[in-house]
Amino acid sequence: MLSTTAVRRAFALLSLIVAAGLLGLGAPPAAADEPTAAVVPAPRDDDAPRSARRAEADEAPKSAPVHKKPRRGGINPCMTPDPGFGIYDGWNGSGMSIGQVLLPHQGGISKSGQFDVVIHFHGHEPIRKEFVKTAKGIVLVGIDLGIGSGAYQAAFSSPATFTNLLASVEAAVAHHAGRQSAHIRKLALSSWSAGYGAIEQILRQPAAKKVDAVILLDSLHAGYADEQTHTLKAEQLTPFIAFAKRAAAKQTFMFMSHSSIIPPGYASTTEVAGYVVGKLGSKPKKANRQDVLGLDMIERFDKGNFHMRGYTGDDKPDHCAHIGLMADIVRAHLEPRWKTPKGRK
Repeated sequence: MLSTTAVRRAFALLSLIVAAGLLGLGAPPAAADEPTAAVVPAPRDDDAPRSARRAEADEAPKSAPVHKKPRRGGINPCMTPDPGFGIYDGWNGSGMSIGQVLLPHQGGISKSGQFDVVIHFHGHEPIRKEFVKTAKGIVLVGIDLGIGSGAYQAAFSSPATFTNLLASVEAAVAHHAGRQSAHIRKLALSSWSAGYGAIEQILRQPAAKKVDAVILLDSLHAGYADEQTHTLKAEQLTPFIAFAKRAAAKQTFMFMSHSSIIPPGYASTTEVAGYVVGKLGSKPKKANRQDVLGLDMIERFDKGNFHMRGYTGDDKPDHCAHIGLMADIVRAHLEPRWKTPKGRK
């Protein structure tokens, strides 16, 4: 029989493995210039069983090359330095229906009890490290449900999941600030990689009318209706197209980015971004700019409050690097748009 010590060690090892999987990054590269193949999420495919879709998501694309690539600044985008929490307290999951919440130590709420919130799906710790660099009062909710978009779609398929989440966020802020009147004023949904599955479900629900902004960081895929002609399953993108049109008309805000990763058997974020822009009656424009964490921009599109940014990069660090865009999105777009009440330490 195993000793008590051996059992404890085995349990601790299992816990570490599970924690790494929930982050959705897989095993990090040994060094910034030694990336592994990218792991990208599987889109919803109604013609395949969920178990098959999950298996596809867990497998790295065979077409993604594994090669050495020096990173500008010598920073591995999948393991960026931790800047701390800034004006925010640590993550708190107490009373939350799902996920964890990051609250300003003080402030961040108006006299009437209003506050703004970003709900981010997939990679809550990496996004936190970018968010706190520029956020001055917005509440951040982080939700990680595993690898593959199917887990996020399933979790938010019932409208009650999202409405209960919003209620628990308001309760958490009310308790923290000592304000029973606390309620959400402006709301953004954000995702990296597989997290778009939750956003797709939410945008189809009645509570979607509360959403003012959508942020997709290398995060929107679709299945093929015809893989030979690369015809996309348009129905999967319907809620995103509708939101993009509202953003282009300056009714909402939307930001989406894509890498140049080519996944196996379903549409890349490049194809989907081009499709969305096409539905706005235009085409992406060529660009040449160095961006955060070694990203090299090759195309962009702006119309009203809709913004698309396209980048080179076909490996895992290139995929991770899109998380680095969050700091500027908060600084240049969300807080000026929302005029969020200031928080402080």
